[in-house]
Amino acid sequence: MHVPAKKKKSLLKIFVLISVLGAAIFLGLLFLLWRESREPEFIRYPEFGIPIPSPYQIHGIDVSKYQQQIGWESVRDMQVKNIRLGFAFMKATEGLNLSDAYFKRNWSRAKKTGITRGAYHFFIASKDGKAQAKHFISKVKLESGDLPPVLDVEQAGRVTSEKLRKEVKAWLDAVELYYGVKPIIYTGADFYKQHLAGYFDEYPLWVAHYLQPHRPRISRSWSFWQHSESGRVNGIQSKVDFNVFNGDSAAFRSLLVP
Repeated sequence: MHVPAKKKKSLLKIFVLISVLGAAIFLGLLFLLWRESREPEFIRYPEFGIPIPSPYQIHGIDVSKYQQQIGWESVRDMQVKNIRLGFAFMKATEGLNLSDAYFKRNWSRAKKTGITRGAYHFFIASKDGKAQAKHFISKVKLESGDLPPVLDVEQAGRVTSEKLRKEVKAWLDAVELYYGVKPIIYTGADFYKQHLAGYFDEYPLWVAHYLQPHRPRISRSWSFWQHSESGRVNGIQSKVDFNVFNGDSAAFRSLLVP
């Protein structure tokens, strides 16, 4: 079949355009894969930059999208005197449909580097607790050796304490039923006293209380203490929250998902 020269030129231009676009897409995908696979390089810090409370044995951090891309091997390998970081909580979800942009990466990388990992949900008091639990469950697959799921409840908004506790209970019940492990409650010391004191005492507590030298000032027992929001860690460019576990290594292992 005879094809006019003009049409041949048009077909050739289309072919060249498709080839160029294909090559550009291929190179773009290669760049994204390379950027995702490489560990970021940050400055190294000589110290953690904050007072570390003693005599706690087990130390860790918690992170979210605000720490951006993390070099987890650098986090694992950093040691100041006899202190190393052994666990990391990371934000997974918020409310009914928000997910942390860095959760999937943090979740897989922490596991690969041997850091005990935990996932938390940021609770919106005005939203249905069970629906928020379903959102968290859809994004977080717990494995043996992980920390229990965490409910981060630190804001009440215009919701009454009674309504807040009702929705918190709905989240805790749904998550415990699904994973078969009792969740941890994270909250601030003052928020706890105002809204949660006398309730949920059967759940492990992770309490935030800064500028305390030895322990958080709270009456009930606690498992984790977030003692600073200003720590420095190799592999993380911004400041990061620091935590301690209230117990020895045997108690820590007994808390993990079986």
